[in-house]
Amino acid sequence: GPDECLARNPRLVFGRKTGWGQTGSMASAAGHDINYISLSGALHAIGEKDSNPTPPLNLVGDFGGGGMLLAFGIAAALFETQKSGKGQVIDAAMTDGSALLMNAVFGIMNTGRWSSDRGTNLLDGGAHFYGTYETKDGKYVSIGSIEPQFYELLLEKTGLSNDHDLPKQMSRDDWPSLLHKLEEVFILKTRDEWDEIMLGTDICYAPILTLEEAASHPHNSERETFSLSEGSTMADALKKYHNKPASRQNVKVRCTDILEVMIKERLLASPNSKGATDKAEKIKLDIQFKIPYNGQNYNKCNSHADYKCTNNNHGDI
Repeated sequence: GPDECLARNPRLVFGRKTGWGQTGSMASAAGHDINYISLSGALHAIGEKDSNPTPPLNLVGDFGGGGMLLAFGIAAALFETQKSGKGQVIDAAMTDGSALLMNAVFGIMNTGRWSSDRGTNLLDGGAHFYGTYETKDGKYVSIGSIEPQFYELLLEKTGLSNDHDLPKQMSRDDWPSLLHKLEEVFILKTRDEWDEIMLGTDICYAPILTLEEAASHPHNSERETFSLSEGSTMADALKKYHNKPASRQNVKVRCTDILEVMIKERLLASPNSKGATDKAEKIKLDIQFKIPYNGQNYNKCNSHADYKCTNNNHGDI
């Protein structure tokens, strides 16, 4: 644990990423992303009106509230260590992190402008000018015309600017009828046709792309947002340092020895530590990690161990 490690190296930065956190009544319970963002209020806010909350993949808890928060904490701790010479222990909980990501919404709620009814608010699909629409070919587009000048352009390009009886943009009671009106407009053309009319303008418009389409879109291609290696597509966005272009390398790491040591340590620390070494030696692992990801050889794992670790999702670094 961190106490023993810091005793040996006081400058150490010890990162701990879990779902519920190191403390609290839920700390020892198992969970996944969907559970952590449930407790923070984030999941309740996402979804359509009169429907169940919609899981936003595992982006909000695992990656945004967990991984990114831990990475930021480590970066801040390393900066502090350089100045003070003192190490840090980072308790990055996905519940805390997802709550932190919701602070802007909490701020709106505190002003009385956010309803707990899903699909009725400015940023959750309730507003007709901030949402998604189906097109003639069964595809979808996104609109984010919040500012008046962007909204005015949206009305112009959709042909609604000539409707003098159109309610005001921020008339919340009229949002459902205005949303229906825009639905009737967008269904008249294909996504590509709407691209010709709106893409690149100040409407705040974008086509909703599939994963395959995103990798080949001209904008993403120009920025080299994605890369293709051995037939696998991966986002490659962290190479935007202006003075040090990154190069992607295929790196193979064999983890058998590291995992065996970790398992031995956990077994020895358990209440029933008798025969820990023998148990660990029974474990037969063949794990390869390859960067970039290739579905065929990223994670090959054959384990015949009688050792099982159930924890609060993820662990220490």
